[in-house]
Amino acid sequence: MAKVGIIMGSKSDLPIMEEAASFLKEFGIAYEMNIVSAHRTPDLMVEYARNAHKKGISVIIAGAGGAAHLPGMTAALTALPVIGVPIKSSNSIDGWDSILSILQMPNGIPVATVALNGAKNAGILAAKIIGASNDQILDKLFAYMEEMKEAVIKSSNDLNGINPNIDV
Repeated sequence: MAKVGIIMGSKSDLPIMEEAASFLKEFGIAYEMNIVSAHRTPDLMVEYARNAHKKGISVIIAGAGGAAHLPGMTAALTALPVIGVPIKSSNSIDGWDSILSILQMPNGIPVATVALNGAKNAGILAAKIIGASNDQILDKLFAYMEEMKEAVIKSSNDLNGINPNIDV
């Protein structure tokens, strides 16, 4: 079974990045989590990125705030797909610094970028990448999509008076 590597620049990113882990756990996808700072532990980042595939990792989710170099530098060092999660940190410029640092990668070093603090979407995207070659995960994704559809229909029905507890 494929495995996802979840890395983040600091412990303060954990509450956001746990959303990716939660989704992967729900889908039965193995993952590991590590704190790997591009600035404070660059040697560790290089080692992680260069060797992730040797540990059975198929996709890397990298979350970072501020200058947010972790996703891009990781992508520069591995052939695995990297999903970047920009995080609005305490030293952030409303998150735009993180978004642009991850989004504006040069040709040849792609990083799939999700919304600000969008770690759950990163988990979903990682599952979709794995699901492209794993029918069990693909079936779970189709079921998840159906659940979302049913939730929207229920909400619409509630607004249209089918639920007597809602005044429209």
